Amino acid sequence: MARVSKYYDVLRDEHGERFLEVAVTGFPLLRLPLMNKSTAFTRTERELLELDGLLPPHVSTVEEQKERSYQRYRLQNNSLEKHIYLRNLQDRNEVLFFALVEDHLEEMLPILYTPTVGDAVKFFSHIYRFPRGLSISTDNLEHSDQALSNVPLEDVRMIVATDSSAILGIGDQGFGGMAISIGKLSIYTVAGGVGPDKTLPVGLDVGTDRQDLINDPLYLGVRHKRLTGEAYDKFIDTFVESVTARYPKAIIQWEDFSKDTAFRVLERYRKLVPSFNDDIQGTGAVTLAGVLNGLKLKNDRLEDQTVVIHGAGAGGIGVAWAIRQGMMRAGLSATQAHERVLVLDSKGLLLEDRSMEAYKHGYRQSLKRVAGWTVAGAAPSLLESIQNAKATVLLGLSGQGGVFTEPVVKAMLENTARPIVFPLSNPTANTEVLPEDALRWTNGAAIVATGSPFEDVILNGKTYPIGQGNNAFIFPGLGFGAVLARAREITDSMVLEAAYTLAEETPQSSLDAGRVYPRIAGLREVSIKVASRVMQKALQDGVAAEYRIRGLDLAALEAFARSRFWHPKYLPFRKHS
Repeated sequence: MARVSKYYDVLRDEHGERFLEVAVTGFPLLRLPLMNKSTAFTRTERELLELDGLLPPHVSTVEEQKERSYQRYRLQNNSLEKHIYLRNLQDRNEVLFFALVEDHLEEMLPILYTPTVGDAVKFFSHIYRFPRGLSISTDNLEHSDQALSNVPLEDVRMIVATDSSAILGIGDQGFGGMAISIGKLSIYTVAGGVGPDKTLPVGLDVGTDRQDLINDPLYLGVRHKRLTGEAYDKFIDTFVESVTARYPKAIIQWEDFSKDTAFRVLERYRKLVPSFNDDIQGTGAVTLAGVLNGLKLKNDRLEDQTVVIHGAGAGGIGVAWAIRQGMMRAGLSATQAHERVLVLDSKGLLLEDRSMEAYKHGYRQSLKRVAGWTVAGAAPSLLESIQNAKATVLLGLSGQGGVFTEPVVKAMLENTARPIVFPLSNPTANTEVLPEDALRWTNGAAIVATGSPFEDVILNGKTYPIGQGNNAFIFPGLGFGAVLARAREITDSMVLEAAYTLAEETPQSSLDAGRVYPRIAGLREVSIKVASRVMQKALQDGVAAEYRIRGLDLAALEAFARSRFWHPKYLPFRKHS
């Protein structure tokens, strides 16, 4: 069995039961969150590990520890304080942290991740408590191999790396983006089954263009402008070379890179190291799944839709890609699918006669496509695109709060009796339209899902549940499946398979209630299903290196995923002899 940490090994006894053989004892052991049981150390372990007298006399059960922790959690005054409390708990005792979050996943996911993580990122340098993850900066890039060797984990399988240039809808956050990497990996563990000792959050600190951060005396990042061009590429190249040498089995999830850089980094490395970009591919997959489920509610077909996407950043283009792929899977040609998916940026509809970034070029419409349209300006606006194209699906990834105005939403109703309207931008303040307004303006006809969590809407005495298009329905299962398959590459078909699995695994009870996504409480089960299908697709694509899954059918792959899914449970300790 591969060594897990510099401080302990996970071994099996004569009965096949797992235990920890530890090389650290006494007070230092209580300061290692992956190993610390706190008051749950047994009396035998306390004597063996030199802990006697360092802990209260009562030996707690994990249930008692969870109850004590949950009581303290409920006393926190606001969401950010709850986030800080949970992070502090994780930094003391990882098993207890994940056991608590597992019990309260629906309640705590918005605290650990969207939308609260946005505030945690903004204030990261001011609320910093405990070192976690790997920081590669312009200060230590030349020693990146040594920095990686300092990480006490020996078998990392999942890395989330960010350069913090485009965090959620709040932009450049400098070193604060480390909170995103930490948060995503927490979800990988609690919802995706990847053990915490197999994960590594990474902050790639290439600088910041935010002068207010540079001037902040408490700011923890390097204090210079962001690297660009050749210097930036060299930085990422060096990181990739170092991390693949140290952790050759690791998957890298690229996170929150600026839109042009996101596409460039993904294409530059995806065949060199198994990797994907959640902002592009995860957002595309989760949105496609939601649209497919929305069409089930109205008994309609994807290939018959005309889709308008407002927002041409990483998320918007990722969604356009996924919807087009879905339409082609349904039988349309590439040209037909292209003409049915219209993408707008801040200047209007992407057209072939406009100047724009290279990554948008494949999503421009021809002038022939818009011939005869009634347009006031140089390019069709959002409202003009909806009206002229007869859009039936409206997807918001613009980061512009309130941009889906009443005329815009009502224009959708002119084209279809039940328009699909998904304001997907995060955090909550950036939502394109409030669900209550979209439903009120359409008299309850709109099928609505959001990026941030929203309460159910009550309109004219009827309750409308609001599904959340959370990428957490995709990336934990996608990453877990890729880890289990030891995938050499994350293929496009693996990403799309995750989308279709999510659509198919959304419970009928959710659809009957009008909800196009499962409840967050079902996230772990969805992840296992996604991981199983991703493994199957990796085998079909010829990129799976794991010999133990070869020849397995889907049921056996699911059983394999369940057997490898990590659960927060204290293991017995033995002292290294």
